Amino acid sequence: MLKIGVLVSGGGTNLQAILDAIDAGDITNAEVDIVISNNASAYALERARKHNIEALCIAPKDYPDREAFHRALLAKLQERGVDLIVLAGYLVAIPPMMVEAYPNKIINIHPSLIPSFCGKGYYGLKVHDAVLARGVKVTGATVHFVDAGTDTGPIILQKAVKVKDGDTSKELQRRVMEKAEWKILPDAIDLIANDKITVTDGIVSLK
Repeated sequence: MLKIGVLVSGGGTNLQAILDAIDAGDITNAEVDIVISNNASAYALERARKHNIEALCIAPKDYPDREAFHRALLAKLQERGVDLIVLAGYLVAIPPMMVEAYPNKIINIHPSLIPSFCGKGYYGLKVHDAVLARGVKVTGATVHFVDAGTDTGPIILQKAVKVKDGDTSKELQRRVMEKAEWKILPDAIDLIANDKITVTDGIVSLK
């Protein structure tokens, strides 16, 4: 059974998609063991508690410096024996110490088709603002492994979503979540939990 630690910062809609997929049997051989947020008021923590999952806040402001915060976060994940870390709307940069401790065992969902509209500064509505400003006709979401860069790790799954004339950033964000994020994030976890992914020279292959 794959033990998952989910890191969140806000409402936790992607977390809910994972929990729903586990309940429905769409994710097998996996369980969410702990949910951690950098934001004590994140509704995602309440979602976890409703599923009887340990939920806690580990915030940078509660530690003397970033390194102490990172060490506390890593220690909690290791204490729980987590096998996979899922970044589900987590707005804190993952430090090298965590990447080294969990190589190809940290995944992230990004609301664009990487390598478009990704990297530093591209998060949340800012991604969708940039998509609309550029005038592209197709956007989407990407699940990828996390490496030392920003949105540069091996791509696991992608799903395209059409941009409609007159879309607002919030409308596009919602469609990308519903049509792409909430589907491919659970799919990626199921593939990992059932040992259907290999990574060779930075390229993901599906068995």
